Amino acid sequence: MSKALSQVPFAVNEPVRTYEPGSAEVKSLIATYKKMWAEKVEIPMIINGKEVKSDEKIAISSPQDHQHDLGFYYKGNMQHVDEAINTALAAKEKWNNLAWEQRASIFLKAADLIAGPYRDQLNAATMIGQSKNVHQAEIDAACEFIDFLRYNVEFMTEIYAEQPVSDAGIWNRSEYRPLEGFCFAVTPFNFTAIAGNLPTCMAMMGNVVVWKPSDKQVLSAKIIMDILTEAGLPAGVINMVFTDGKETAEKVLAHPDFAGLHFTGSTKVFQGMWKMIGDNIHQYRTYPRIVGETGGKDFVMVHPSANVDAVATGLVRGAFEYQGQKCSAASRAYIPKSLWDDVKNAMEAQLKTVKMGSPEDPSNFINAVIDKNSFEKCKGYIERAEKSAEAQVIFGGKCDDSKGWFVQPTVIETTNPKYESVTEEIFGPILSVFVYEDQDWKETLKLVDETSPYSLTGSIFAQDRYAIDEAYKALENASGNFYINDKPTGAVVGQQPFGGARASGTNDKAGSKMNLLRWVSVRSIKETFVSPKDYKYPYLG
Repeated sequence: MSKALSQVPFAVNEPVRTYEPGSAEVKSLIATYKKMWAEKVEIPMIINGKEVKSDEKIAISSPQDHQHDLGFYYKGNMQHVDEAINTALAAKEKWNNLAWEQRASIFLKAADLIAGPYRDQLNAATMIGQSKNVHQAEIDAACEFIDFLRYNVEFMTEIYAEQPVSDAGIWNRSEYRPLEGFCFAVTPFNFTAIAGNLPTCMAMMGNVVVWKPSDKQVLSAKIIMDILTEAGLPAGVINMVFTDGKETAEKVLAHPDFAGLHFTGSTKVFQGMWKMIGDNIHQYRTYPRIVGETGGKDFVMVHPSANVDAVATGLVRGAFEYQGQKCSAASRAYIPKSLWDDVKNAMEAQLKTVKMGSPEDPSNFINAVIDKNSFEKCKGYIERAEKSAEAQVIFGGKCDDSKGWFVQPTVIETTNPKYESVTEEIFGPILSVFVYEDQDWKETLKLVDETSPYSLTGSIFAQDRYAIDEAYKALENASGNFYINDKPTGAVVGQQPFGGARASGTNDKAGSKMNLLRWVSVRSIKETFVSPKDYKYPYLG
């Protein structure tokens, strides 16, 4: 038992490496990429700290070269899910009883391992398996994951330190217990940091976890587990399974000891899981916590006073970094007629310099979309726009799947503000632009708010402060993260807590104390020093 009130190291955001051409850091990373590319990896599940294999091997390929053999992972079945649940529950008591300082040490060590010896390996795995360029891999797999681990430790200690006042003769305390049961983490392909944060933030608060990563992210998921193991995470605390999503959800969400869901993925899947939880609510030991972040149709609203070059840069970066496969990516833009020609020309000048190809070449800004389904989906939107009387493809539009799943950065201009590419989540490098008459500014603000069921991110570009204030108020519920004169992507842990409402999720703000509070159950304790010996109060005489 601790005999001190420990103070954890003060959290600061991990510096982002620049990977300038010819630098030692870019040479090291690309060398690691090439080495891992040439290897054939075998990826088992991890249950009770042990490698678990099955009879079914699933081949792994890379989005930028779908013919290249990277190896395989072992696909599990429902018996493996049962084993993961039972293992987690068996590990629970000992993990719960471990002092918070000991838990903190594990995750702080994991952060340092990522910052140091595992940095190139985790970044390269993200580049290979998820087709991120050197910068996108760095800000995600390295920096954001490190920030989550370090800041969450700090947030954890701040939560534990929040205590009630005490009156004369009594001592009031709050105890932040783990949830009663096990937790379930379901993570997406697009952010290695999210894949790492969802299970670890629950475990940090004393919970035990069954983790199902995306089958498109298994390469970096394996390295995450390697890092946590080296950092000293006890066996059974986080169990990683590669199983069918629907079957796994049905198995996990029917268990009486299910206590919490931490999810990032599609709205449809999350709503289906919420319904399962509702259908099973009568058989749980406790009401489960449900936290989800489920995508967006993120907007950029431009005022006539906006700076043209700032708008063009915000759109190119916001819409096309990581091929638009960010739930925060700029997907629909509303631009005044008076600025449109200048913005279009500025965007064209920038897009002409954009290179597309494998992340192995650090000069490529655009890489491949994640898989064939994504490629075909993007291609379909582009082809329909080319045929539509309401839309035209003004930039990009080329698709090439001969080697990898490459979709050129594409801009669709539409005369219909409710056209399909404006209203539907695409999750690819496609930006839709609606040009409005300058005098329709107020009506367009209302249009932005009402067009999409999502409410994740959005931004306003304007130099007129009254216009900024008007948009700020009119779009109050249109996004959970709102940006002024900036692209709607790139939230930083500890600086811009991330999450949205409406169809975008429960807005529990990853990268803040708010999220960690969802994974504890508070017990209030009152101790009376001198107990009363008579039932009579003074008013009774």
